[in-house]
Amino acid sequence: MARIRINDRSFGGMQASYLSDEQCRKLHNYSLEILMRTGVRLFLPEAVDLLKKAGAMVSEGNRVRIPAGLVEKAFSSVPRRVTLYDRHGKAAIFAEDSRCHYGTGSDCLHIIDHRTNERRDPVLQDIVEGITVCDALPDIDFVMSMFLPVDVDPMVSDRYQMEIMLNTTTKPIVYVTNEFSGTVDAVEMAEIVAGSAEALRLRPNIACYINVTTGLRHNEEALQKLLFLAEKGLPAMYVPVVLGGATGPVTQPGSLAIVYAGVLAGLVLSQLKREGAPFIFPGWGGAPMDMRTLISPYCTPNWGSAAAALASHYRVPSFGLAGCSDSKVVDQQAAAEAALTLLGETLGGPNIIHDLGYLESGLSGSLAQLVICHEIVGWIHSFLGPVTVDDESVPLDLIDEIGPDGQFLNVEHTRRHFREHWYPTVFDRGNHSQWLAKGGTTLAERAAARVEKILSTHHITPLPDEVRTAVHAVVQRAEANLRHE
Repeated sequence: MARIRINDRSFGGMQASYLSDEQCRKLHNYSLEILMRTGVRLFLPEAVDLLKKAGAMVSEGNRVRIPAGLVEKAFSSVPRRVTLYDRHGKAAIFAEDSRCHYGTGSDCLHIIDHRTNERRDPVLQDIVEGITVCDALPDIDFVMSMFLPVDVDPMVSDRYQMEIMLNTTTKPIVYVTNEFSGTVDAVEMAEIVAGSAEALRLRPNIACYINVTTGLRHNEEALQKLLFLAEKGLPAMYVPVVLGGATGPVTQPGSLAIVYAGVLAGLVLSQLKREGAPFIFPGWGGAPMDMRTLISPYCTPNWGSAAAALASHYRVPSFGLAGCSDSKVVDQQAAAEAALTLLGETLGGPNIIHDLGYLESGLSGSLAQLVICHEIVGWIHSFLGPVTVDDESVPLDLIDEIGPDGQFLNVEHTRRHFREHWYPTVFDRGNHSQWLAKGGTTLAERAAARVEKILSTHHITPLPDEVRTAVHAVVQRAEANLRHE
């Protein structure tokens, strides 16, 4: 979606902002106060040294208090737009203003098999099939690995995921790695495909999603990844994890202030390492645990709304979350929560919206659910799309010619315009007899059938043999290093 549109009005900012500008300013100031009063623990000496040299105060070896001036300076150099490209170097995602783009998530521990409806452990072939479906669906703008395969060593599973994504789609890639060396290898593989490190930096088709322990505790590998990517000039999504009631206050603003204290610490570090390094802010965070189950639900109201409002207030690229469900199967709850979160996020305006097809609070994924999410995105595009009111859309002469007793079914005007409407691919609009004639299937069954059709008909242009061989050599080297450890 180019940007938020409601009918014939186009907006550069959020239209369903959960927070006012004044509330955003307050949250920003609370985060600054946390950075200066409480500080953050950084488990990487290089990160501590960078901040100390810039004027931050260090105590207890790695507890760093960051003055507000460093944050303001970082905002003066961070890019307000991040562009991601496809494999061919064509701009595909513009992360700016309220332009929304949609994709999957990564590393689900289980898959709901669309052929059997069974919940099982995923294997590499599931990733191949998932990325194939993503490549075929036009409103899926970027891919993530979707599943964590059990048929390879978990220490190198991230290399296999990256190899499959580079081979199986031309769309931009958001990737997650198990540890720092995996990030280095993932970038090397992408550089091979791009042709050189400089070619990848100029037209990046990858962005790294970095999970951080909490907003106040930044683990070594997260910091290593952040500084490495900043030095490379490649996009990083820096996402501190705070669970309200556990690692942060149970109140959403309290937890969100800690989340963004961590985000701002990451922002400062990235800009100290390399001014102008692309940095993407999280558009969710601070949700409370469900105190009845002690599970962190994905689909609580307003989980992403406040964070998305804050990112929009900063006028920075943002990473959102939607199209997911806490349901365990592809059912009515899964469809309802996917629709609610996708519409809410789109109105909120995060630029890169991930986790389409997620179930079970992020533990399971489903290709059938992904197809349903894709259908919902198409509906939202149409819902928020423009309506042209002019002499062509209101053909007075034609209306007068046909008059009260005629019909418009076979006129040229109808033939010219009927394709402008949105037509679903898995939602059913027929009457009861038409539905029965097609098999009387459920939405989940129709979505599963579409997955099978895509897998049997969609073909992707493979990487050149020499490039594919060079990419696989990075995976083999990681496996060899693992055996020698």
